[in-house]
Amino acid sequence: MTGDRFVGVGAPQPEGVTTTRSPGQRTGPARGAALGTSRTTSGSIARGAPRGRPRRPHTRHERALADEGFEVVVGLDEVGRGAWAGPVSVGVVVFPRGRRAPTGLRDSKELSEPDREALFPRIVAWCDDWSVGHAEAIECDRLGMTAALRLAATRALAGLRQAPHAILMDGNFDYVSPPTDTADACDPDAADPDAADPDGAGPALFHVRTVVRGDSACVSIAAASVLAKVTRDRHMRELSPSFPAFDFHRNKGYPSPVHRRALDGQGLTSLHRRSWSYVEGLAFR
Repeated sequence: MTGDRFVGVGAPQPEGVTTTRSPGQRTGPARGAALGTSRTTSGSIARGAPRGRPRRPHTRHERALADEGFEVVVGLDEVGRGAWAGPVSVGVVVFPRGRRAPTGLRDSKELSEPDREALFPRIVAWCDDWSVGHAEAIECDRLGMTAALRLAATRALAGLRQAPHAILMDGNFDYVSPPTDTADACDPDAADPDAADPDGAGPALFHVRTVVRGDSACVSIAAASVLAKVTRDRHMRELSPSFPAFDFHRNKGYPSPVHRRALDGQGLTSLHRRSWSYVEGLAFR
């Protein structure tokens, strides 16, 4: 894949390298494990804006963590969780203090594809650092979605030049921190919460704060969602000519009528998640 350094999905690569990252070399020891070990859920989140008026993300959560003493604060978000084909990807953006976020920044789902592409270089120039980690379809099948998300997040965080001190993430479930006896019990996708990390090392402990609808509320999470979405979409467009019947350049591996007809007529490709329920009833697997 050109331009984005998307590594490890769709072609043989060194084991455990599945990251798209910003330029630069990682320097210094990882500090996240030493400086933050708690998991905190934020429960006081503003409700959505009136329909038809997308919420403008703000910096209150990032500034609150900075005021608590966390020097390196990142936003994190995932894309591709509901796709039939392709990787699940996790973007991470290091929040820059004192710089205004790019105009028009929103949750990636509220933006058109051209708008996301236009925002991509502006977000890269705005943030202090960024990375996107990926877990392939075969890893989603083998590990279950929760562990695959944790793997993609681990790869994304490893792609940063400096380990974060605090993480803001969308939703109400922390899939970044290592599992405990009950950590994954509330998540229906946690098929194997204690599955070993294929890269040979589990994720470090960070201070994690979950924010319901954080992709609409926090600028760093919104930025991470755009970088992850654009990176994954570009990858699926590049793969599309190799699988012309599946229309990947349009549906990006998500469910669609064309995608379903191609599955019924040709069966699964190497990009498809074979443990998903849509596979049931296919004539060709």
